[in-house]
Amino acid sequence: MPNPLQQQGNLNRVLTHVIVPDFPELTVTASFMAKSMANLTFDGSFTDQIPTATGVVNSPEPFVQGQLVISLLRSQAVSALWLAQVQASSVIGSVEVYSDSTEFPMIRLVNCSIISVDPGAFDGQDPATKVTVKGSYYTNAVLWG
Repeated sequence: MPNPLQQQGNLNRVLTHVIVPDFPELTVTASFMAKSMANLTFDGSFTDQIPTATGVVNSPEPFVQGQLVISLLRSQAVSALWLAQVQASSVIGSVEVYSDSTEFPMIRLVNCSIISVDPGAFDGQDPATKVTVKGSYYTNAVLWG
């Protein structure tokens, strides 16, 4: 009998990158990021379950909000470019997020805005400037027919 355990795969942090098609100067690869790199989360449920007398009615959402936090190196000019972008316009269009695994697909957020820029502590100990971007992530495509 063959070994039933599956190979667990590998993570490769240098694969992590964020592309901003409308503002290519904001695109960042692993070399521009602090140790925590990028973190993507979804806000809200992909489907609401509405209680009834005997169960639930499913109401799939056509989108949820996605939140991306990028830890940029303050010691590189790209963090200043993100701050300058907020000064000009915090609306940046779509953002493509690539993870640290070749097995995990790219995630695209649309109608994105820079929500906040946290320059971090100026203590010579932590180089991270955290940029928070929010946008829409489309779900449940079958709703459209």
